[in-house]
Amino acid sequence: MRMTLVPPPLQPIAGGARKNIISGKVKPRFLGCNMEASSGTDERVSGELLSVAHALSLPAESYGNDPDIEMAWAMRAMQHAEVYYKLISSVDPQFLKLTKVDDQIYSEFREIFEKLRIDVLDPEELKSESAKEKWRPFCMKFDGIVEDFNYGTLLRLDCSQGYTEENTIFAPRIQFFAIEIARNREGYNKAVYISVQDREREKEANNGGEEGADSREEKAKKGEEKEVDREAKKKTVKGGEKEKEANK
Repeated sequence: MRMTLVPPPLQPIAGGARKNIISGKVKPRFLGCNMEASSGTDERVSGELLSVAHALSLPAESYGNDPDIEMAWAMRAMQHAEVYYKLISSVDPQFLKLTKVDDQIYSEFREIFEKLRIDVLDPEELKSESAKEKWRPFCMKFDGIVEDFNYGTLLRLDCSQGYTEENTIFAPRIQFFAIEIARNREGYNKAVYISVQDREREKEANNGGEEGADSREEKAKKGEEKEVDREAKKKTVKGGEKEKEANK
């Protein structure tokens, strides 16, 4: 049984926004990302969100290189990446189904890119002119089959690592699907799952050890208290006996 992931739709965006988002140099202003608003600014914020939402519904040529829109798309791409990484960290990736046509994507991908190394990608295999000529017809096959097939998506170069600035490039959505479906089916993404699960188990073991130590300390303390109580009772009894003897 495979689990199905339905990532949110994305739009094409430029690399500058990606670099600033991943490096943390830019703080996002839309899409529910750390937006602060007092009661006096709720209306303005709501209006800004509606405005941005409307802009995001327009085709790319309608807004050109508007930095605010570019940032909004960068945030959508980053949110998509975070959801996907959490998914492959918590579920064995070989059981994941990313689209309704995973089988077709994987079959055609490996037919055309039979020897492409996918565990650690070479950007030249994706971005060079010769590579683009090879990728273009593959991508166009899924126009109308995969929703938003050519929208900008973040793709990891080394599949054993996360979405860091050095390990991330932008790729069309269908390219992301082709490579990640192959990584899941061929077992490469399992390294992330195993690593995260190992850390979780280690964390639980450490917490259990600390709780055990606290429990032992608590028991020892209670034992000391009982011993003190016994000694106090002994002294009380002896004191009573001496008092009786004195009265005699």
